[in-house]
Formats: sequence, C-alpha cells, structure tokens
Amino acid sequence: MARTTVVIASRNRADSLLRTLSHLSELAVPVILVDNASSDDTVSRVRKEFPHVLVLESAVNRGAVARNLGVQAARTPFVAFADDDSWWAPNALERAEPIFDEHPDLAVIAAHTLVGPAETPDPITPLLRDSPLGEGVAGPAVLGFLACSAIVRRQAFLEVGGFSPVLFFRGEETLLSWDLAAAGWALCYVEDVVAHHHPAAGREPDGDVVQRRNAVLTSWMRRPVTTALAVSLKDPRAFRAALPRLRQALRQRRGLPEHLEAQIRASERPRRGA
Repeated sequence: MARTTVVIASRNRADSLLRTLSHLSELAVPVILVDNASSDDTVSRVRKEFPHVLVLESAVNRGAVARNLGVQAARTPFVAFADDDSWWAPNALERAEPIFDEHPDLAVIAAHTLVGPAETPDPITPLLRDSPLGEGVAGPAVLGFLACSAIVRRQAFLEVGGFSPVLFFRGEETLLSWDLAAAGWALCYVEDVVAHHHPAAGREPDGDVVQRRNAVLTSWMRRPVTTALAVSLKDPRAFRAALPRLRQALRQRRGLPEHLEAQIRASERPRRGA
C-alpha cells in the first residue's frame, strides 16, 4: 500500500495541472486535488482524464490553506506537496519514506528542486544545502522549504495547524517551518529526493509584494516586537500591504523558544551579507 499521498492546490490552471497529473500518474500513489474555486474547466477535465484523483472542490479560493484540506483527507502517514506546475521524480517518494521511518522526529524533507527543461537547481538550493544551522537528523537542518517540493509527516503538519489563513499564499512555508521547529520537530534538506518545477514564464502581478507582506506578518506573529518593527520599517510598502491583516496576525501572536529565535537570526545573516 502507498505510504505517501500527493496533495495539490490549484486554481484556473487546467492545462498545466493536467501535465502535472500525467507525470504523477507514473508514480502509482494517491493524489488529492483541492480546487480553489476555479472558474475554468479544471474539475471536469481532471475527473474525466484522471478518475483516480480525488477532487475536493472549495467554494472559495483558500490559497495555500487549501492544502490543509488535502492533508486532512489523506490516509497515508506522509504527504508530498506539488503545485500545478511541479511533480516528483521517479523514486523520490520511495527514497523519502525510509528516511522518515529512520527519524521519527523528522517532520519535513525539503527536496532538491530542478527548474525547467534544463533542470537548473532552484535558487533556494544553495541556501538549503549550505544551511548555517549545520547538519540535522537526515541532512542539513533548515527552517524553510518550497511547498511545491516538500514532503511532510502528516501527524506533525496537522499537530501545528498546517498553513495559516492569515498569509493566504506566497511565503507561507516560513511560519509553518517555525511552528514545527518550536513543537520539537526536525526539518532537513535531502539532496537525492528530487522534484521538478516548470513555472509559467510570467509572474503574478504584485507577487513579490505579497511575499514581502507575508514576511512582515510572519514576523509580527512570531518574532520579538523589536524585530517585527525593524522588518516593518525596512519595507514600508510591505507593511502597508500587511495592515489589513495585521489585527488577525496579532491575535495569533506567540513567541518562539529562545534557541529557535537564535537559529532564525543565524539563518538570516548570510542573506543580509549578500
């Protein structure tokens, strides 16, 4: 029996999604699609062409939180996320499962992500591979990952509540990483677990601002006040974008353990130096 389920959240990307499902169908694992209120023919096409895929229809666009619904519906101990433009390499999931078995405190495997037909390593790769946090239980210890190329332990994910609705989408992985680490779970980068990502040529309008907005909100939700203030003052545009969600973020504010805050600061130093 399969031990890993692939969960995808998608909205109005039928053509790209069907390409992804075609690749995933070669893996012989359960696949759950959470459709974020698509207005195109995504649902009908998936049900016709990939009847083995469990389709969950959301009446509203939940953003990254849609993945939470997929994890809740999964019946396997591990869940591999994919986007509608990413998929897992053959044997990637089989390589990950025994690593989880060997390390029961491991919550996340951040995979080696290859981008486009040229299979260029994603820019995040050296940040994960050369993590300043040093060696973890199964590879370099990390406090972040790409959701399109991460495998999670279902129990750990549900324990901390999954992705936050405050952030909606973009950069939502950081808060989840911190919450998992605060709960005592390990996160590691594993080089030989591989995912493929073929993003569309054009980026969404204001996508960068949304990601920076979420960095501000994440800081207010978990970091010391002085740090959150510094992050906000450094990026006034992102702070203005965060204001409509700030009250909701503050209601969910809770501090991180001191050792974890120290690790976060350590992981930020190389980026500031760059």
